[in-house]
Amino acid sequence: MKQIGKVYLIPTVLSADALFSLPAYITDVARRLKIFFVENERTARRFLKSLDRDINIDELSLHLMHENHPPDLALAKKYLQEGKEIGVISEAGCPAIADPGNLIVQAAHELKASVIPMVGPNSILLALMASGMNGQNFQFVGYLPIKPPARGQALKDLEALSAKKQQTIIFIETPYRNHQLIQDIVQNCKDNTRLCIAADLTSGTEFIRTQTVKAWRQELDKLALHKRPAIFLIQSS
Repeated sequence: MKQIGKVYLIPTVLSADALFSLPAYITDVARRLKIFFVENERTARRFLKSLDRDINIDELSLHLMHENHPPDLALAKKYLQEGKEIGVISEAGCPAIADPGNLIVQAAHELKASVIPMVGPNSILLALMASGMNGQNFQFVGYLPIKPPARGQALKDLEALSAKKQQTIIFIETPYRNHQLIQDIVQNCKDNTRLCIAADLTSGTEFIRTQTVKAWRQELDKLALHKRPAIFLIQSS
């Protein structure tokens, strides 16, 4: 009976200048694997080449997985049942953490296949570490509602929850909507609520700052966060 395959969850970086944040064993695994489920084929190819120029991209099987293209789980299970190893690569950061990949992991567990999470940068944890906010009690809530009335109410509800539980609330936004989100935060949250904005983490343009909503309100015109991947954290008292 053929041994079941394995799934490797491979972290990626925002840009090549952040490759220093990846341990060497990721490159060793990437050299060996021939099958990948990826969020973006072009980005995945570029990332693999940046790890090792000698990786032959034409020999690889890259299968898409993203919000509008669910992964082919039947195919993933077939690979695993054949004893093949699979790599999972998201657009940036750690697969299955605010990124696609969890469905592949679920399929692996159904077959009792080994799942190997590999060490690498995760913007949620990096931002929390650098925020100065409560790292003992925190909640990641993903994306907030897009439309202003619903988003404003969501911010007020999360702010109240943070104050009640002394909890750090972490959320994200599509980069081109960063400024609209920041404007909604300063319009709907209390002056003394602390807000951390962490953008371009691990890159050469990394920006991390925590201050009160009142202080951010006075600096809105100076912010240049359009289309920059960012994490937002609030803590209220």
